[in-house]
Amino acid sequence: MTAPFLHLHPNDNVLVARSLAPEGAEVVLENGTFTLTHAIPLAHKIAFRDIAMGDRILKYGMPIGIATKDIPAGAHVHIHNIRSAYTATYALDDANGLNQEATK
Repeated sequence: MTAPFLHLHPNDNVLVARSLAPEGAEVVLENGTFTLTHAIPLAHKIAFRDIAMGDRILKYGMPIGIATKDIPAGAHVHIHNIRSAYTATYALDDANGLNQEATK
């Protein structure tokens, strides 16, 4: 069991905390059981399996960011080791001059 974490989609490489996950909690990961070395806040993520630098972080089966360094299974996945890959489509359209009608 992955309590107190949820594996939201079978393709996800992260688990999401459904409550504060205390230091010392045991979590079942893809390759075995891991003991948390520090508390993980509500709604934060940990790696379900090893994630290599440059890999996409998948949550809900969708990419939410890119690993900026190797993230071992069980490690906290947050702003210190991922970057956003999100760029709004409308911003790209505006930058390319494709949405000029909306600004007239």
